[in-house]
Amino acid sequence: MAEQNFAIQRIYLKDVSFETPTGAEVFKTAWKPKVQLDMNTRTEKLDDTLFEVTLTFTITAKLENEQVGFLCEIQQAGIFQCQGFSQDQLRQLHAVNCPDILFPYARETVDALVTRGSFPPLMLAPMNFDALFRQAMAKQEQQKAADATINLLTLIGGCRIVQRCLNKTVGKY
Repeated sequence: MAEQNFAIQRIYLKDVSFETPTGAEVFKTAWKPKVQLDMNTRTEKLDDTLFEVTLTFTITAKLENEQVGFLCEIQQAGIFQCQGFSQDQLRQLHAVNCPDILFPYARETVDALVTRGSFPPLMLAPMNFDALFRQAMAKQEQQKAADATINLLTLIGGCRIVQRCLNKTVGKY
């Protein structure tokens, strides 16, 4: 196996958006928002050893009357060199290690945008990407097991239908 090499080539802000849909109206009410955080990661292969990993956050702060106080969306990305790793190791690097590296940059960007929007600071709590990865893998394994069971039952059901058809055909001759 080739020597393993993992290196950060570049970290950058790929996309950013901050909106206050209701404008100044949001500042007329008490600020007690319900904050919803959606997070996603995406990996794109750039060449044999370079990968772009993008960590996306969408944060929506809604007031008690369900009006959106603000909507913040960012895509924090990085280009990583990954060489000499198996597919399973690459999957884990891209789902755990790369987001761990990108997260502090994303958290700082979110906080800066929110405070520039004249809202109280919003420091995202640390995330355990390793635990999230393990949960996703366990869920994927459960889904594979369920799919295998369904496929087996479909196969068994199909065999029974063929058996009935053969019995009817054989009985006619």
